Amino acid sequence: MVQGKAIIFSAPSGSGKTTIVQHLLNKFDFLGFSVSATTRPARSEREQDGRDYYFLTADDFKSRIERNEFIEWEEVYNGTYYGTLLSEVERIWGEGRHVLFDVDVKGGLRLKNYFQDRALAVFVRVVSMEELEKRLRHRNTESEVRLRERLEKAAYEMSFESQFDLSLLSSRLDYSLNQAERLVLDFLNI
Repeated sequence: MVQGKAIIFSAPSGSGKTTIVQHLLNKFDFLGFSVSATTRPARSEREQDGRDYYFLTADDFKSRIERNEFIEWEEVYNGTYYGTLLSEVERIWGEGRHVLFDVDVKGGLRLKNYFQDRALAVFVRVVSMEELEKRLRHRNTESEVRLRERLEKAAYEMSFESQFDLSLLSSRLDYSLNQAERLVLDFLNI
């Protein structure tokens, strides 16, 4: 199989990584999105199985772990698993494209370790925890308890920023998107 490269965008929830990844996918046809698997339910009717996530039962997810179908996986929240299926990477590389990831911080570091020098790992950060909380509240998708969990996890995840290849400040949207484009093009030598 022909192997491409891996571009990993990781950040605490609400940092803007998904907006950046979607922009890159719309801009560059040489990138393919790696759809993650999860045991969490869809947040709305807009989230579609196979496009946004592979929504799996906990039993299915665990049996795929046993069959070594994941490059990386984690129980991100109590009882909620996320992971990257090897079949996704193979699918994208088989199409002759480079794989683009939108994953949590621990998943991003595991992918970086897996792909080594074939990967660019970018940490997307926000100006402050206050800004992150504002963004998460604006989503209006979480209960207050879940919001607090996400903020606690985000504070912890920010401590891993230095382990990534590069950091990208998610502030002014146009600037952040421009910077993301440049990072990708430089990494791929385009």
